[in-house]
Amino acid sequence: MSLRLYDTAARAVRDFTPLRAGRVSMYVCGLTVQGPPHIGHVRFALAFDVLRRWLLHRGNEVTYVRNVTDVDDKILAKADAAGVPWWAWAYENERAATRAYDVLGTLPPTYEPRATGHVPEMVALIERLIAGGHAYAVDGDVYFDVRSFPGYGELTGQKLGDLQPAADTETDERKRDPRDFALWKGGKDGEPLTASWATPWGRGRPGWHLECSAMAEKYLGAEFDVHGGGLDLRFPHHENERAQSQAAGDGFARYWLHNGWVTMGGEKMSKSLGNTALVDEVVRRVRPVELRYYLVAPHYRSTIEFTEAALAEAGVAYRRIESFVTRAQERVAEVERPDAGALPQEFVAAMDDDLSTPAAIAVVHDAVTRGNTALAAGDEDGVAGALREVRGMLGVLGLDPLDPQWADAGGDRRLAEATDGLVQLALEQRAAARARKDYAAADAIRDQLGALGVQVEDTPQGTRWELT
Repeated sequence: MSLRLYDTAARAVRDFTPLRAGRVSMYVCGLTVQGPPHIGHVRFALAFDVLRRWLLHRGNEVTYVRNVTDVDDKILAKADAAGVPWWAWAYENERAATRAYDVLGTLPPTYEPRATGHVPEMVALIERLIAGGHAYAVDGDVYFDVRSFPGYGELTGQKLGDLQPAADTETDERKRDPRDFALWKGGKDGEPLTASWATPWGRGRPGWHLECSAMAEKYLGAEFDVHGGGLDLRFPHHENERAQSQAAGDGFARYWLHNGWVTMGGEKMSKSLGNTALVDEVVRRVRPVELRYYLVAPHYRSTIEFTEAALAEAGVAYRRIESFVTRAQERVAEVERPDAGALPQEFVAAMDDDLSTPAAIAVVHDAVTRGNTALAAGDEDGVAGALREVRGMLGVLGLDPLDPQWADAGGDRRLAEATDGLVQLALEQRAAARARKDYAAADAIRDQLGALGVQVEDTPQGTRWELT
């Protein structure tokens, strides 16, 4: 396989070689369902969806695990403030996360485990760590002893002596070292009994880092190919996952991949800053496929500064692609999605180069330009060839306008049908004006359509229109 990926642990681009040829295993940290997701939350899902689609195109079987963290301090606090059970709060926001994944066209995961469903596996992992001298219990809490693992800090290139105390509990006085982190948290007064589980160390609930290690091992085994997530998860979350899993004897992840942030006003998008753009709200303003294009077009490791203007520009760029696909489909009636095996070499090279989607999208636009030239010239073979390439590339990126995900999008489809009907009515009136040689009226109709963003083009095959 010629694919090369940037490995955070190596701090370099590496050749990607899976553990088992033709079979790739991926664990990607999903959302902590404390609230509905904004577009910064879901960028990871699109980045790793593109990787998964590319691996599938390359002929691999892919086992893709994306977890749900459905119990933690913030979930308990927010549910309490809202006066609802914590599990009801978590489930409501889990459904919002699923809506966001689905509306943006991500393939469903092979497995989507919830943290609360895997406490026995977590307890077993803790017992292994205690037996190996890497963890210790104190008054119902269990901590990982960071000094017991010589490789702690290697994932993020940090030295243990430079690290600050772990800020994951309010009981640092119980720790042997303030940098030790919680594997298990004993239940506290005032917390709901339903948010705790019986263990050899008393009732309590798991630490965040422990959850992912246990679920990754359960579904992918002691060693797997790719661990992914947002850039903000590198430390402490992924550093701690790696430490506890390898201390327990697991090889764990062979490649670590991290996507960049979405920022607003130069700051990472977050609920605490109040600078959010909820997915449920954004897709009321723009079509979901255009939001996907906006988030997929930049390199997955780059930072995206979210602005309405940039989102609008992405919509214009996507509609140019969509317009070609729609018109070409009408011309050559190529209904079935072509085999994506014969993609342009420039596109393949871009995707193999650490998923360089900006370069890949540029190849798509070049093919669209060639296709539009072929349309104008009446070159049906050229149109068919360009359409085949464009749809093949868009299929890899999850952006094919003729994919049922987008072509059958209820409200979008009805709106498109209504718009097309109204434009066609105006064009019929323009044609009638030209037939009676009332060219002033015909030009006025064209100009009025142009003012509304509808570009009219007269071709030997008839009048065409597209949104500018």
